[in-house]
Amino acid sequence: MDILQFQFEDDGKIPNSVFPLIVYKNAFDPGENLADVMEETFAKNNWKNAWRNGVYPYHHYHSITHEVLGVYKGSAQLHMGGENGQKLDVEAGDVLVLPAGTGHKKISASEDFAVLGAYPGGVEYDLLTGKDSERVKALENIAKVPFPDNDPLLGNEGIQEFWK
Repeated sequence: MDILQFQFEDDGKIPNSVFPLIVYKNAFDPGENLADVMEETFAKNNWKNAWRNGVYPYHHYHSITHEVLGVYKGSAQLHMGGENGQKLDVEAGDVLVLPAGTGHKKISASEDFAVLGAYPGGVEYDLLTGKDSERVKALENIAKVPFPDNDPLLGNEGIQEFWK
């Protein structure tokens, strides 16, 4: 498994975070029931309220929670961090840990691309797109998001090291 980190600046629309995006490349071996295996692993580390789908094809972020995305089928190119961010290629077995405020968007994907998302403590999430009217409240929300108890993949390691 390779561990990558990406730091994104606030671009005036997408606030991003003081914490880096963490990407665990090849965290899981692709195969049958990968979504179930990911969901069980994340839940064991108290990242719950899981859903299965894709990634929206427009820049968006969450201001009231951090998010984990586990790619369980196919591959995609995602644009992380807003317009000035980074384009990343992801594939089945990869896990992305997004701190609150981190922009993300699907650029392109294989026909079978699918991800599983979850949130620390199983909290609800919001969906913001960088509108001026959202900004003040979003920045207030992001500042109040609690530090997760565990990394969704590594438990008591990972986030504690990378999000100092």
